[in-house]
Amino acid sequence: MTPMPGAVLFRLAWRNLWRNYRRTIIMLAAITLGVWAMLFMTAVMRGMVDDMVQTAVRSLPGHVQIHHPEYRDDPSIANSMPPPDQMLLDALAQAGVVAWAGRVRVPAVITSERDTRGTTLVGIDPEAETGLSFVSDDIVEGRFLGSPDDKGLVVGRKMIDDLETRLGRRVVVMSQDPDNEIVDRGFRIVGVYEANLENLEEAFVFTGRRYAQSMLNMDESISEIAVLGKSYRDVSDLSHLKQLEGSAREVLPWYELDAYLGTMLSTMDGFVLVWIIVVFLTLSFGLVNTLVMAVFERIREIGLMQALGMRPSMILIQVLLETFLLLAVGLAAGNLLAVVSVAALSDGIDLSIVSEAMQWMGVADVLYPALEIRDLVTTNVVVIVLGLLAGLSPAWRASRYQPVEALTKV
Repeated sequence: MTPMPGAVLFRLAWRNLWRNYRRTIIMLAAITLGVWAMLFMTAVMRGMVDDMVQTAVRSLPGHVQIHHPEYRDDPSIANSMPPPDQMLLDALAQAGVVAWAGRVRVPAVITSERDTRGTTLVGIDPEAETGLSFVSDDIVEGRFLGSPDDKGLVVGRKMIDDLETRLGRRVVVMSQDPDNEIVDRGFRIVGVYEANLENLEEAFVFTGRRYAQSMLNMDESISEIAVLGKSYRDVSDLSHLKQLEGSAREVLPWYELDAYLGTMLSTMDGFVLVWIIVVFLTLSFGLVNTLVMAVFERIREIGLMQALGMRPSMILIQVLLETFLLLAVGLAAGNLLAVVSVAALSDGIDLSIVSEAMQWMGVADVLYPALEIRDLVTTNVVVIVLGLLAGLSPAWRASRYQPVEALTKV
C-alpha cells in the first residue's frame, strides 16, 4: 500500500477528534485553563521578581558599582576612593553605559528637636542621579536638590514621621571624618520623598555631593560610583569596567552586591520549568484517558484499516497527530487567554491589603505581571513534548493490534 498522504492523515485525525465532541471540549477546556494558569502565574512571579530587582537597583546600587575594595566590609570615609581618573572617565563614556554618578555615602545620625535616628547620608550630583536612582522621581513635598553644592536635605516620608518634624524645619546630621572625629552640620529639610518601599524612606537622606565632602573633610574623594546599563538582566555591555579593577577599586555587578536577588533571578527559570511540568502532569492524566477512550472506541475500525493495508506506523502517527491537534488548539486558546489577562492587568494588581508582607519581601504595593516571550515558548514546547510523550502509549497500543483480533472485538 502506498504511504498515506499527510493531508489525509490530518483530516482523519481532526475528524476522529470530534467524534465525541463533549469529551474533546472538556479536554480542551482543561488544557486551556492549565496553560493559562502556567502562563499567568509565571507572569505574576516574573513581575514580582522584576519589581524586587528593579527596586533594589534603583535604591542606589545601579547595575554595576565601583568602590574601594574594603568599602563593603566597612562603609566609612577611610575606605573612600579618589574621583574618576581619565581612564575611568573614558570607560564610563563608552557605549553600554546609560548613566553614572559618583556619590558620598556614609553612616550617619540625624536628630530633630523630637527624636534621633540612624540613617545613611548620601551626597549626590542631582543631575547625574536623574533616571539612575529613585529619589529624583519621588519628591512629594518641596523640591529636589539643585546642584552638588546644595546645602539642603531631602528626607523620606517615614523619616519625617519618625523625627516628628516637617518640610522647612532644621535637623542635625552627624557622622565621622577621615580622622574618626565626630562632625555635624545643621541642615534645612528642602524636600520629602516617598519610595516604593517604606524602609528606603528611613534608610537614606540626601544632600549635595560637594557640600557633603566639605562637611566630612573628604576633599574630592567619593564613596562609590554607580553605573546604569541598558538592562539589569544582561550587564555584559559593562564588562569593560571590570578590566579597570585593581588595588584601588572594586567593580561588582548588582547580583554580586545583592546575592539574594541574584540567586532568585538565576533560579527563576528553573522554577518556571518545574511549575510548568507539575501543572502539565496533572493534565496528562485526563489527556491519556481521552486518548485511550478514543482508541478503545475505534478498535474494530483500526483493525479494518490494517486489514486493508494501512501500516501500523501510520496508525501510530494518526493517533499522535490527534494528540498534537488537541494540544495545539488548547495551547492557542490558553496563550490567547493569558495574553489578554496580563494585558488587562497592565495597570498593576493592587496588593495594598497585604502591603506589610509585600514590603518585607521587597515588593511594592502594586504588582505588574510580566509575560515574556521565552516563557511562552518554554510553556508551548514543554506542553507539546510532554503531551506527545503522554500520547505515545495509547498510540503504540493502537498500532500493535492484530487485524483479526481487532475485528473480533465487541
